[in-house]
Amino acid sequence: MKSVFYEAYEIGAQRVTWGRTITETDIVMHAGQTGDFYPHHMDEEWCKTQEFGRRIAHGTLIFSVAVGMTAGEINPEAFSYGYDRLRFIQPVFIGDTIRVEVTIQEKRDHPKRPAYGYVIEKCVAYNQHEAAVLACEHVLMVKKQASSTKD
Repeated sequence: MKSVFYEAYEIGAQRVTWGRTITETDIVMHAGQTGDFYPHHMDEEWCKTQEFGRRIAHGTLIFSVAVGMTAGEINPEAFSYGYDRLRFIQPVFIGDTIRVEVTIQEKRDHPKRPAYGYVIEKCVAYNQHEAAVLACEHVLMVKKQASSTKD
């Protein structure tokens, strides 16, 4: 595990994930895990009468998959503090392949813990047509290097 301290994060730095295809099994499993059996996700015939004409993946499924895709190397100096400004921009269908672009968009000091700072990552998931389907901000709480020498 490589330690990456707050000071090493650079605004504008990017990483991009590989693609992952969303399957019917993903949707059925997510429905079972969450109890969300809304017909937009489960009822193929009903969906044919609706705007999109076919089943759509749960937004929370796409969020979970996208977040998982961005989890690469473990950084023992950081942890997820949460997610802000989550938006489901366009539907994801069975057979769509998504990928995620992560960009460091902001850094700021932690207001109560001077040994830490916040690193804000903008996460955007795209489908195979390069249409944005999901966006959010991932808030990381990251230890400052200067503080690690005082421990």
